[in-house]
Amino acid sequence: MKRNGSAKWQGGIKDGSGAISTGSGALHAYPYGFSSRFEGVPGTNPEELLGAAHAGCFTMALSLILGEAKLTAERMETTATVTLEQVEGGYAITAVHLKLEAKIPGADQATLERLAAQAKAGCPVSKLFNTEITLEATLVS
Repeated sequence: MKRNGSAKWQGGIKDGSGAISTGSGALHAYPYGFSSRFEGVPGTNPEELLGAAHAGCFTMALSLILGEAKLTAERMETTATVTLEQVEGGYAITAVHLKLEAKIPGADQATLERLAAQAKAGCPVSKLFNTEITLEATLVS
């Protein structure tokens, strides 16, 4: 199974601009540039797209693991905060923090934490990152 994403760029690093697209068409020529990546200007950036991918992957993996434990989530919401820092030689993604809020009938906090840790370790996007990935899981009622 292969999935595609693409980017186009014109110009220099600060005065240039680009567009990111997904093969599925979910994003088509969505703008990004230096200012949206480093200065908080509207647009997207690779780090938030990685965060969305990681949050989606983790949440699906947890759904599978919950099913194996005979549990079904009524609701799960995950945010992945990707940290981009300037390091020697440029920039690096130095951490990802997953924050999960879940409503899972029949689960307790200890069960959620155990199963969420399994999902964090087993999710294919987690395996991609060579960085510290932290997780905060909260069971809500």
